[in-house]
Amino acid sequence: MRFVTRLLGTWLVGLALILLIIDGTRSLGANTLLVTAFGDAWTWLHADSLAATRQFVQSRLFGPVIEAAVDVVLALPGWIVLAVPGVLLAWLGRSRRTRVFVRHDQI
Repeated sequence: MRFVTRLLGTWLVGLALILLIIDGTRSLGANTLLVTAFGDAWTWLHADSLAATRQFVQSRLFGPVIEAAVDVVLALPGWIVLAVPGVLLAWLGRSRRTRVFVRHDQI
């Protein structure tokens, strides 16, 4: 299970770095700070799944409350939305054993 969480965390951090590089490249080209919202990146990738997710959230019991939270997450920069859970998953998937370091003169 730790392998799966570490792998998923690594993939999310990798995708966050890709989005950060894209934002950085666009910012350098425009000579101003440009940040791509997570909702915009999701729309570029697959707009139908974003619409289906919005429909799913609206049909739930606490839809208006959850919809407001989803709108906040979709407005955040994409690299932050992916990096935070990625780092947390990678941290949770770390090895639990303590490492004992021995100096060369102690051998």
